[in-house]
Amino acid sequence: MLDHRAIEKKWQDYWYKNKVFKTTETSRKKAYILDMFPYPSASGLHLGHPIGYTASDIVARFKRLNGFDVLHPMGWDAFGLPAEQYAIKTGNHPGEFTKRNIENFKKQIISFGFSYDWDKEINTSDPEFYVQTQWIFKLLYKANLAEIREVEVNWCPELGTVLANEELKREKNGALVSERGNFPVILKKMKQWVLKITEYAQKLLDGLDQVDFPDSLKTLQKKWIGKSKGWKIKFLIEKTGEFLEIFTTKIETFYGVSFLALAPLHNFAQKLAKNNKKISQFIEQNSFSSPKLQSKMTGIFTGLYAIHPLNSSKIPIYIANYVLNNYATSAIMGVPGHNLADLEFAQIFQIDYVKVINQENLLINSAEFSGLTIKEGANSIFNKLNSMNLVQKTTIFRLKDWVFSRQRYWGEPFPVYFDEKGKIYLEEKIVELPHTDKIMPSGDGRSPLASIKDWVFFEKNGKYYRRETNTMPQWSGSSWYYLAFILKEKDKYLPLDSKIAYDKFKKWLPVDLYIGGQEHAVGHLIYSRFWHKVLFDAGIVPNSEPFQKIIHQGMLLGSDGQKMSKSKGNTINPTEMIDKFGADTIRIFLMFMGPIGDLRLWDENGVVSIFNWIQRVQRTILADYEIDPELEKDYEFTYFFNNFVFEITNLIETFKFNVAISKLMVYINFLNKKQKIPSKNYLTDFLIIFSVFAPHTAEELLEKLEQKPLNFQIWPQFDRSKIFKNTFHLPVSINGKNRGILELTDEKSQEEIIEIAKKDYKIRNYLQNKQIIKVIYIPRKILNFILKNN
Repeated sequence: MLDHRAIEKKWQDYWYKNKVFKTTETSRKKAYILDMFPYPSASGLHLGHPIGYTASDIVARFKRLNGFDVLHPMGWDAFGLPAEQYAIKTGNHPGEFTKRNIENFKKQIISFGFSYDWDKEINTSDPEFYVQTQWIFKLLYKANLAEIREVEVNWCPELGTVLANEELKREKNGALVSERGNFPVILKKMKQWVLKITEYAQKLLDGLDQVDFPDSLKTLQKKWIGKSKGWKIKFLIEKTGEFLEIFTTKIETFYGVSFLALAPLHNFAQKLAKNNKKISQFIEQNSFSSPKLQSKMTGIFTGLYAIHPLNSSKIPIYIANYVLNNYATSAIMGVPGHNLADLEFAQIFQIDYVKVINQENLLINSAEFSGLTIKEGANSIFNKLNSMNLVQKTTIFRLKDWVFSRQRYWGEPFPVYFDEKGKIYLEEKIVELPHTDKIMPSGDGRSPLASIKDWVFFEKNGKYYRRETNTMPQWSGSSWYYLAFILKEKDKYLPLDSKIAYDKFKKWLPVDLYIGGQEHAVGHLIYSRFWHKVLFDAGIVPNSEPFQKIIHQGMLLGSDGQKMSKSKGNTINPTEMIDKFGADTIRIFLMFMGPIGDLRLWDENGVVSIFNWIQRVQRTILADYEIDPELEKDYEFTYFFNNFVFEITNLIETFKFNVAISKLMVYINFLNKKQKIPSKNYLTDFLIIFSVFAPHTAEELLEKLEQKPLNFQIWPQFDRSKIFKNTFHLPVSINGKNRGILELTDEKSQEEIIEIAKKDYKIRNYLQNKQIIKVIYIPRKILNFILKNN
């Protein structure tokens, strides 16, 4: 049998030497296939990475064989906190450390046979790259989307920097710590650069209707953006004469208010804390109001009451840690009868409550509004409060502006400097990160760059200036890197605002397939969409969304069913596995374990089975078959082959790689039973298909069959007439408007056809979150969905 080590080196050398995967621009058909680029850690590639990388490689190879221009690049998310922390710990400079890691990572990635165009390789810490990051920041500033603002931030003294909520976690004892290093975190007011992502909240929501993202991802982003239509209502505080404004989306429950609750950082709560030690301590302990960061629900009674404006009842006022800071008015009306969180709080503090809506969805216990429907009640209560000037209709978003400063060394410098009066100027050219070995956090809120006096301070035209010493967060490079791959030409990048760049963007955008983890749903995948929309509004890119389709790969668990980690001793070294079993074996095993998005369990016995099957493929393909052209008339052969190509093509296009591999196994079983075949094509066409999963083995077997390498091959075609006797095209309409065409066979029932239509990508988007009130089907003529108008 073939020596996998020898053939892998042989064909990887061939691909590299001949630039087989170089991006071409010769076809009208394009496929931009992208992986979420990795942070090049010291530990190197882990087996979770190749799940997504193998999936994208299958698609990239498939598209090339089908005549597409393919852009399939790889690069490095090189700036950021992990590299800097490791450098401090080991006494290395983060730049040198990162360079070594990239070399190791790249070597490991190449060993899998992934078809990346390495001429397009990027590195976010390369000045040629981050000068464009700085250009985008300047664009944001000129568009009034970036400003310096004093904000409440999560400050980690040990790391010496601000952290986002996504970078924090809560320990079992309730203490809030950084995810990296488990260091304590406190709230602190600091002047920071802030990007006004909130101004794009509605556009970010609207854009989700234009893209093919997993429903789970869309849901996460919609919740993160958090659009709510509701009412702001004023309550008079007894004794003080002040008004407290709350926000609610359920004004119809107004007579069910049992308490008011303020977020810990509400201005009125802060005011009370100045003269009340218990309130002050409570606020200090419960200021982090992100649901992720809560330990348990708790609160404190302020000793004050508000007056219900419609029935004059006294309502106790609490400060509660489940009320979000800086969301709407940061104050809510507690309605335990109709809100589970409010009910939990009421039970903790033994607050009485009453239900105000019955099972028939009619108002009860609501004075003159009892008996009204929810809609009628909401309108009537609003009108009464409005006549008292106590209510205002409003739309709010949960999304917060993006705190964009980091007090660390290893990041993009801001292209900004200040005069002696603090006036802001934009640097016209690149601001390069200066080399220094003094990268320890200052501990006083300043970046390590602040200690490089001859870099910070400079003279220009007889005036003295100082540079911005904070750096950008790690998210900045990843917010536009998918554009950098398009711009990369040799060792340089085309200017973002050039005509040639725009033409290339028209060719390649949007990214057709983007594969990566769902953990980036409300970080990178929000920020990159925001930046892209800003670039679109500025006329830099031709479309408003960066990614057309996103797939999340599933996690790989250890053989013990737990997440792989060094502490658990269940990690697997991919280099060792490739050496032992071969890259093709690992690629197929990772894809065969289940649907791309499912959890996977490492099982070396399964790896051995795939290794043995690949050897069987080799024996089957190299067997001594008799060629009998007369067998082309044999229905068994023609149907089996054409149906195989048809099915596997469809399975790859729908990312059902595990099922596609099972079809490969069926094909090999079929050939194993034959001594005669109609032509050599039954072997070579199989190998071309097999190559997207196991490229090294396929290349070697093609050579042994005296065929040209894969870069000279095309994807096998199938003859539809050999599979389907009666096919027809069925137009599909939504409320009478043509929205797509299905290709169907006569044997499909009406119910099957309706289900096929509902799952079709184009049709599915129109049906999403809509109520179908009628379906009209005229056989072979039309399928029309009648939707209820919202």
